[in-house]
Order: sequence, then structure tokens, then C-alpha cells
Amino acid sequence: MILDQTFKGQDYSQIRLPKGEYEHCIFEGCIFLNGYLDNQHFMECQFIDCNLGNVNIAHTVFNDVNFERCKMIGMKFENCNDFLMDFSFVHCDLSFASFYGLSLKAKTFNHCKLIEADFTTTNLSKSIFAHCDLTKAIFSQTNLQNTDFTSALNFTIDPEKNQLKGARFSKDGLPGLLTKHQLKIEG
Repeated sequence: MILDQTFKGQDYSQIRLPKGEYEHCIFEGCIFLNGYLDNQHFMECQFIDCNLGNVNIAHTVFNDVNFERCKMIGMKFENCNDFLMDFSFVHCDLSFASFYGLSLKAKTFNHCKLIEADFTTTNLSKSIFAHCDLTKAIFSQTNLQNTDFTSALNFTIDPEKNQLKGARFSKDGLPGLLTKHQLKIEG
């Protein structure tokens, strides 16, 4: 077990992070781009200003992990070990990431780019998308009950293909719920 370590400015895109259980560790300014974080265990860790684009996270455990200002383009979270999965994202770029079929109840995405992210069959009930860009994000058969979209931008959600009971939207977000009807909403 690796406890209370800080990894700063390391490049793990060519050389793998040693396999292990990381607890209370901080990864700051590290590069994992196209690398491997598979079969790892992260508990109560922080990733700050890291590039995790297209990293392999198969069977990895993220338990109480915070990601801040990280590039996480194309990550396939459905390949993670979902046992005790718990993470939060602040100012992250999660464009093209996939959360297919995961249970992400009450998760917070804060000031994130989620362009073309895939939330197909994901349970996002009681989650918050605070000031997130959801351009072309995919919501299909997604549980969005009691989810907060009041400050989210650029989303398109079909109410007939998703569970929306209790979901919150601002008036400015209404066009994103009516796109398929090709209505012209004027201000």
C-alpha cells in the first residue's frame, strides 16, 4: 500500500505507475496520456492538473477520488471496477468520456466540459451538472430523476427516452428538451 505520497510532474505515458493501492495520495501535474492505470486502486486520492486522456482504467477502483482541472478526454469509466466507485470532477475536460451503464447517483460535475460524453443507460439520479458544457452529450435510457441541470449548457435530452421526474432545468434550458420537436422558441 502506498500512503500519503505526492507525485508531482511525473510522466507515466511511457512508463507505468507502479501497480498498487494508493491511499491519501496526490497526483499533481502528472501525464498519463494514452497510458495505463488499469488494475489500480485509488482511495481518497486527488488528481490535480493531470492529463489522463485515453488512459486505460480497466478494473481500476476509484473510491473517494477528486479530479480537479484534469484532461480526461476519451476515458472509458464503464471499464472501471464499480465497487465503491466514488469520484467528483471540478473544472475537468471529460469530452468523449463514456459512463455507459454506470450507477452514478448523486455525483457532482462542476464547471466541466462533457462534449459528446456518453451517459447511455447511466443512473445519474440526484446528480448535479453545475455550469457544465454538455454539447452533443448522449442521454439515452438514462435515469435523470432529481438531477440538477439549472446551470448546465448546450444539452439535448429527449424526455421520451429518459427518466426526468423531478429533474431541474432553468428556463434557458428548455430548448434542449424540445429539440426533437423542431420548435422555434423565441425570447
